[in-house]
Amino acid sequence: MDGRRLTAADLDVAALGRRATLVQFSSAFCRPCHATRRVLAEVAAMVEGVAHAEIDAESRLDLVRDLGVTATPTVLVLDAAGRIVRHATGQPRRADVIAALGAAVTG
Repeated sequence: MDGRRLTAADLDVAALGRRATLVQFSSAFCRPCHATRRVLAEVAAMVEGVAHAEIDAESRLDLVRDLGVTATPTVLVLDAAGRIVRHATGQPRRADVIAALGAAVTG
């Protein structure tokens, strides 16, 4: 999956981040999804040019299947061109998100 490119249209968002995009797959009753949303939103607000997009996995089963998302929360880190550079399942730590962003922005 790494290296695959996604567009704003694929994610149903207005635009990808200028430098990177944090994509979160969530579900309504997922408790870790709430904490993940908070962490990703905080990191996106701290780093200029980074966007956070949250996708309801149940309403986007086509994309979930296509990307092989098997659990929520799942987080994808996209570089400026929309390429998937990191894929993780579970609630991320802020430091891990920042490190993944560093790889996306410089990599």
